[in-house]
Amino acid sequence: MGRYTLENDQIAIAVDSHGAELKSLVRKDTQTEYMWKADPEFWGRTAPVLFPFVGAVNNKEFRTKGHTFTMGQHGFARDMEFELESKTEDALWFVLDSSEETLAKYPYAFVLKIGYRLCGSTAEVIWQVENPSDEELPFSIGGHPAFNCPIEPGKKQTDYQISFDVKGPITSTRLEDGLASAETDVYELKDGFLPVTEHLFDKDALIIEGQGVKKVALCDAQGKAYLTVSMDAPLFGIWSPTGKNAPFICIEPWYGRCDDAGYTGELKDRKWGNLLAPGQTWKESFTISV
Repeated sequence: MGRYTLENDQIAIAVDSHGAELKSLVRKDTQTEYMWKADPEFWGRTAPVLFPFVGAVNNKEFRTKGHTFTMGQHGFARDMEFELESKTEDALWFVLDSSEETLAKYPYAFVLKIGYRLCGSTAEVIWQVENPSDEELPFSIGGHPAFNCPIEPGKKQTDYQISFDVKGPITSTRLEDGLASAETDVYELKDGFLPVTEHLFDKDALIIEGQGVKKVALCDAQGKAYLTVSMDAPLFGIWSPTGKNAPFICIEPWYGRCDDAGYTGELKDRKWGNLLAPGQTWKESFTISV
């Protein structure tokens, strides 16, 4: 495993080849670290990529090509070693190819590339999925970056707010044992802001589906944003571990999500999943601005 760095005159990042995971994002003028330090007391990861599944599958099983396969939550890419494909003045690219190991549990050929590009005080995270085979490739992909909150010494998480670029209210799909239920929770926004309360994550992650949100920011009590995630994803999650008072909040752009509770259909028919034609390439990105 190697750790690779990239910086410009405003920010510096560090990325591990294991999982191609973003581990650090520092603003150079203040030396402020924005990424969670992966303390296992709360959560032992920082910003894993979720591929080829986002979330859990019902009974830890999925069905395709006439067979049933076992799969854990969020797929396997986050636990695999990527190769550094290239490093330039402003970008890092990592690549993971399908192998005998991956084909045994997910019977599709793929090339997954993850890029990081810097521009000013913004880091862009780029996902590129290639289908090298002669059959359709079903997949989901998502981010799970965890950002320090509180960000200031002496503050607590409940001193902060989450802002959205919509007036609200926003509706969250409720999870039951890690699967999407038919129940929802509605959160009223005040001028686009949602306070971070002690009980905000009591029901697990907030899952916001198809509501046109393009920007989510972590803000102080006065509404000043210190970190903004911009995305074009059709859905996203906001999460901090239930009942732990953990000092971070995840903002997670997703192209896919967990199964509906009781789902017994085929892999290709999972809600919010993607189907990539033979020989084609799929590419999307999101940005983190500080």
